[in-house]
Amino acid sequence: PIMFLLAAGSMQAQTYNELVEKAMDYTLKDSLVQAEQLFRQALKMEPGNARNALLFSNLGTVQKRMGKTDEAIESYTMALNITPYSTAMLLNRASLYLDKGLTDKAYLDYCNVIDLLPENQEARMFRAYIYMQRRQYTEARIDYNAVLAKDVRNLTARLGLVMLDQKEGKLTQALSSMNRLVDDYPKDVSLLKMRANLEVEMNQPQAALLDLEEALKLDANDREAYVQMGDLYLQLRKKKDAREAYEKAVSLGVSRGELEERLKECR
Repeated sequence: PIMFLLAAGSMQAQTYNELVEKAMDYTLKDSLVQAEQLFRQALKMEPGNARNALLFSNLGTVQKRMGKTDEAIESYTMALNITPYSTAMLLNRASLYLDKGLTDKAYLDYCNVIDLLPENQEARMFRAYIYMQRRQYTEARIDYNAVLAKDVRNLTARLGLVMLDQKEGKLTQALSSMNRLVDDYPKDVSLLKMRANLEVEMNQPQAALLDLEEALKLDANDREAYVQMGDLYLQLRKKKDAREAYEKAVSLGVSRGELEERLKECR
């Protein structure tokens, strides 16, 4: 009977392993429905198996790809109940919490990651973003600076600091950082448009127009830049130029309804 039990045990183990292998195979082939079923089967077959943390995590990733956010969160939570210090699982769950607007829960997961890995850039960046939403600007600045201490050219963190300066009314400082960014990435249209916005806020409409013209040289089909330009011309009482810019935006796909009020002002 002992040998029989051992044989049954190895058969059982093999079936668990086979299910896991098949599930992984289906995952790689993008057959997510089958993968989800097989992961669930394996978990039911051996609920006490030490590998189940990884299985729950894989199941969560499959569910995430299927758009089943709630189930994915549940699966990652089950995985974290088994291995609470897995930073990869914490980051996965945090990003899903953010998708669902559960910012406080995401914040806790990011804090836990940073406690375990103080230099983790993803956690620092997202926590800084959450701090920005909460208007905790000092804390956001600490996180962005921690990222830049490791990666001095990190674009997202540098932009984060520009936005912080802007929110805190340090416009001159914001502009000088923005200038460095544009120097480093001269072909980045979004940076030129951001600098134009900042220049408008600083009452430098001519500088803003130059940036928008530069942006449109790089991408002649940028609808947003034409709308920004129209707003600027309107502000400068150049109604004909404003109308032309708005009409160009409409021809590129901006809905006329969206610009209706502004077009009326151009008459």
